[in-house]
Amino acid sequence: MVDLYETQESDLIRRYIVVGSRRFSNYWWASVIFLGASGFLLTGISSYLQFNLLPFIKSKDILFFPQGLVMCFYGILGFLFSIFLWLTLFWSVGGGFNEFNKKDGIVRIFRWGFPGKNRRIDLLYSIKDIEAIRVELKEGLNPRRTIYLRVKGKRDIPLTRIGQPMTLEEIEKQAAELAKFLQVSLEES
Repeated sequence: MVDLYETQESDLIRRYIVVGSRRFSNYWWASVIFLGASGFLLTGISSYLQFNLLPFIKSKDILFFPQGLVMCFYGILGFLFSIFLWLTLFWSVGGGFNEFNKKDGIVRIFRWGFPGKNRRIDLLYSIKDIEAIRVELKEGLNPRRTIYLRVKGKRDIPLTRIGQPMTLEEIEKQAAELAKFLQVSLEES
């Protein structure tokens, strides 16, 4: 339900692609953290060896204990966090699609997760079990604009991505189109 330009529509089937973790901002931060961690680690190692591994840093001015040791620690933490982000991007965590198929009478919510036995998250529901489309709008410091699928006897299932909130106009338009397509009510909370 995320990217309107990446939807496949017909009279009987609608499929909305969900990008997940493969967004530009995640690539940016994984790269920046990797470069910063490299700088910290090389500076810490340089202070231990008393030899400049980075030509623009004077490691003789940095004592290994405690400054160089702390820089090594921050460099290793940054590398671990960077590896986590790159693996999240590689595995496309959170990516998938929402498919609404009137032809077969099913709604399919598919997402990729972290590797393991629950890597594939594939939820199937009958269109007859769909009660409503719910829109949650919270403004303020941490705004939340989410579209939920209300299913009989189940908790509400979020259809929109996590991250940058969509504009009010986009979320209202997508929710209204989906409610009209599924012929269910549209609720706001």
